[in-house]
Amino acid sequence: MTNNSREESTPKRAQEPVNHMMKAMNDFFQQRPTKGFLESMDQLFISSPFNGSFPMELNENDKAYIVQAKLPGIKKEDIEIDVLPQHITISIKQSKTSLKNNKETYHQKDTLSRTIPFTKVINSRSVTAIHENGLLTVTIPKIKGKKIEIK
Repeated sequence: MTNNSREESTPKRAQEPVNHMMKAMNDFFQQRPTKGFLESMDQLFISSPFNGSFPMELNENDKAYIVQAKLPGIKKEDIEIDVLPQHITISIKQSKTSLKNNKETYHQKDTLSRTIPFTKVINSRSVTAIHENGLLTVTIPKIKGKKIEIK
């Protein structure tokens, strides 16, 4: 029996799902994904409802690190920024008061925080922060070391 006789003995309907699957597999491995694997993982943790935190982004240019935190509905009075030699911590302290059946008052305090580590020491005196339209932007200038000429 040759290959042609096998194909003739197999009904065309039975071959269609297999051909469709093979085409789908070929298309899958030939196309490049729109996002890389690591980028997709980052997005998962940024937007995860289980992280008990707030979305934040760290960017860097030649002169400074720029941290942006999305904090819609948060007042600047509820934001605290601690600057230490090699990291900063952004904390949000919220307290809610609620009435139950117009009788009892309940107070609930929540604190969310994120810590950003840096590979080099930062100058705590030069750190600035701006809170506008629900976006906190913290600028951390880089310290430039002294370059030594090699003789």
